[in-house]
Amino acid sequence: MISDDAWRVWEPLIEAVRPRGKTPPRNLHQTVSAIFWRHQNGAKWRSIPSEFGPWWTAAQLFIRWAKLGVWEALFERAKNRDPALGMVFLDGTNIRAHHKAAGAAKKGDSGKSRSDCQALGRSRRGFGSKVCVAANGRGKALSFTLTPGQAHEQPSAMALLDALPGAPRYVVCDRGYASSRFLEDLWSRGSRPVIPPKRNELPVSCPKWAYRHRHLVENLWARLKEWRAVATRYDKTAASFISVICIAAAADHIKT
Repeated sequence: MISDDAWRVWEPLIEAVRPRGKTPPRNLHQTVSAIFWRHQNGAKWRSIPSEFGPWWTAAQLFIRWAKLGVWEALFERAKNRDPALGMVFLDGTNIRAHHKAAGAAKKGDSGKSRSDCQALGRSRRGFGSKVCVAANGRGKALSFTLTPGQAHEQPSAMALLDALPGAPRYVVCDRGYASSRFLEDLWSRGSRPVIPPKRNELPVSCPKWAYRHRHLVENLWARLKEWRAVATRYDKTAASFISVICIAAAADHIKT
């Protein structure tokens, strides 16, 4: 259960983004607590303890708000007003999908449309999704992208940077982002790339003092994956899964 002290922080954020219907949701504190419990434990909706109220109330509210983009708006609200864009870290991770996560595509859809719609695909690490994040200098999430598991991280980097309120001073990435086109794009944005060159390329300037801080984004993924529904994808639709990630990231911001 979300404590009363924690709910005083969550309630104004949720009230600011929730849809306004004819009848406001009843026992919102209890229902949101059930949603958080389910995603923290990676349990089935039917396994939600009875003290959280009917499980279908939490399931219906989560799915409806996921379709409306409410959880993503909540994450935007929870982010610190100071984006700390002096140094931004880009990193991606593969999330294995549970076998129950498949099957949301409609009959007759081609394989490519299914992959694009639900962000599921097969890579060397198995069947799942790839989630990329842009983190600030404090190791807090700023933006996310969700793609099929076989997708490369570099195309998502542009979308992550476009979602930022401004151009960061340094963009820190691993070797997977090393390409002349990406480096030129960063310089044109006014950002200095901090990316070690590939072994078969000529050495480039990569400030070691800045690259040493890349553990901040790795620590971010470690915190987010403490939510079992983030570490393993149980949701069938891309909208529901990105909503789970946004809830975990919002909670990570609010802890601070």
